[in-house]
Amino acid sequence: MHCGNSFYLWCKMTEKTTDLIISKLLDAANIEHYAESGPIEEINKAMVSKRGTGKKGFPEYLAISGDFVIVIEDKAKIEDQAKYLNDNETLLMDTSSVTKYAENGALHYALSIIQNTNFKKVIAFGCSGTDDKRIVIRPIFVSPTGYKILPKVKDFTQFSIKNIERYYNEVVCGNESIERVELKTILSRAKSLHEDLRNYGQLGDKEKPLVVSAILLALEEKDFSTENLTGDEVKTDGQKIFDAMSAHMERVKVEPQVKKQRVIDQFRLIINRPSLSEYNEKLGKSPLRYFAEYLHSNILTAISSNSPEDVLGRFYGEFIRYSGGDGQTLGVVLTPKHITELFTDLAEIKPTDKVLDPCCGTGGFLIAAMHRMLTLAKEEDKENIKRNNLHGIELRDDMFSIATTNMILRGDGKSNLICADFLKQDSDEMHDKGFTVGLMNPPYSQGKTKNTAHLRELKFICHLLDCVGDGARCVVIVPQSTMVGKTKEDKIDKQYILDNHTLEGVITLNTDTFYGVGTNPVIAVFTAHQPHPKEKLVKFVDFKDDGYEVFAHVGLMPTNRAKERKKLLLDCWFQGKAAPNSFIVRSTIEADDEWLHSFYYFNEEIPSEADFEKTMADYLTFEFNMITHGRGYLFDRKEVVNG
Repeated sequence: MHCGNSFYLWCKMTEKTTDLIISKLLDAANIEHYAESGPIEEINKAMVSKRGTGKKGFPEYLAISGDFVIVIEDKAKIEDQAKYLNDNETLLMDTSSVTKYAENGALHYALSIIQNTNFKKVIAFGCSGTDDKRIVIRPIFVSPTGYKILPKVKDFTQFSIKNIERYYNEVVCGNESIERVELKTILSRAKSLHEDLRNYGQLGDKEKPLVVSAILLALEEKDFSTENLTGDEVKTDGQKIFDAMSAHMERVKVEPQVKKQRVIDQFRLIINRPSLSEYNEKLGKSPLRYFAEYLHSNILTAISSNSPEDVLGRFYGEFIRYSGGDGQTLGVVLTPKHITELFTDLAEIKPTDKVLDPCCGTGGFLIAAMHRMLTLAKEEDKENIKRNNLHGIELRDDMFSIATTNMILRGDGKSNLICADFLKQDSDEMHDKGFTVGLMNPPYSQGKTKNTAHLRELKFICHLLDCVGDGARCVVIVPQSTMVGKTKEDKIDKQYILDNHTLEGVITLNTDTFYGVGTNPVIAVFTAHQPHPKEKLVKFVDFKDDGYEVFAHVGLMPTNRAKERKKLLLDCWFQGKAAPNSFIVRSTIEADDEWLHSFYYFNEEIPSEADFEKTMADYLTFEFNMITHGRGYLFDRKEVVNG
């Protein structure tokens, strides 16, 4: 494009361009809006000109969303977004500022509505920019008591009728979301229980979740009551809990017998640790009774309900964290709930699917899969799902016992879990079992030497793809380095995948997904036993901005943007929704490529007005410096001679 044409396009960027962008964003949020005046005459009459003439004023847009009035002012130039006092919290309201700046003008109209109508909750928006990818949108909440400058937003989704009350409660009023309150409760109880298990039970990090699991299973047995835990020295409280736990496993028909015995053996520590059953003067009861009463009152209901939250997994993670570890020292990286749920969406899990998690840990993926399948299933199919359609493999005895407990408590009596080394399972035999979905978070960073090369993440991926049925959907979460594949062995594995299976796409995740662990993860999606078509366009998504942020005391939590960001991801993934290359790239691939968005991304964005001005200023500064330093010949100009 010639410079003259570029300059012409740049000059054509006007405030009307901004108006159009804002109107489209309002439409996308299903917010009915009106240019300059709306259907409510009381509001129209309240508008006063920004110039102080006393005449009627006309904002760019007006809208009503629930109990809130929305008023919007636009400016083409981003530098005309707002003018503040030095405190950056007080907008200047003189005529010049109100007329020239978007936020100042929007606040002017909002105050007019507050002062001259019966509407007492207004959200004013100052908007600027002519590039729809870089538009600036700042909300300001205005009420009779004053106004509050709020964080910038990317669109108006949070202000639709169905979302605006939540935005008001959480962002304007500062109230915590339901999810954050629930998680705080879980973490608080985990911390409290952790301290009690340590102080009254003298239990180690790996022992604590086993004691919790044994007690929870005992509490499920109908004839068991905490009242029976009397501190008896002949039949101890530990023996009573152990007997009730064993009876419940027998009642729900945990199969096979060898697996049941393996789990029971893990729980024998409640018998073999006498101090747990002895009367404690400070507690006025035995520690086991105290733990059982606490769990019955605070935890059991949350686990037994059909919830996607892996509460036991949360406890396990918290026990590790409060003990000064991060999970990596034990080879444990537990997958957050929003990721396990995203897996079930990407795999499009149906009630008829047969799901395999070959590195199941505490059972988070299987719990999420069960939750989705039961939600979609007919009532008559639910029992079959719980008994036959969820399968897991776990190498570690303690994790296996926790996962088994997790599944039993959620009604999966058969609990199709085995304690075994997944990599040693025969792929042909596994293939014959007909798994239609594979979900996996394999152990990380275990294949760093020649002796452990067989434990690299790509080896787990290859084996999973070989083990599931033809056409099965597989979703895995691994470190970014896995998809880079720098070593010779990695490239061989990646070529093997393309020769035998299909890569559907890779999603780069928020770097805080495994908060505190220090892993930058990606999700990779495959179709098994279908060789990768050479011309296939594979999806590569930059989903680092997923709407989740780290909050003090609770860790990673969703913001108001999380749902809209997930919807954008799934719309692009399944429906081919158009989005900028900075979010999604579709490309053919080779085994030697780095299977990451950053490898295939190219910048297709047209420079904004601000970019143009900055580039010109940088160039002119460079040219001036060269000329004044005697290098004007670079620009076919005479040198400037000093003196």
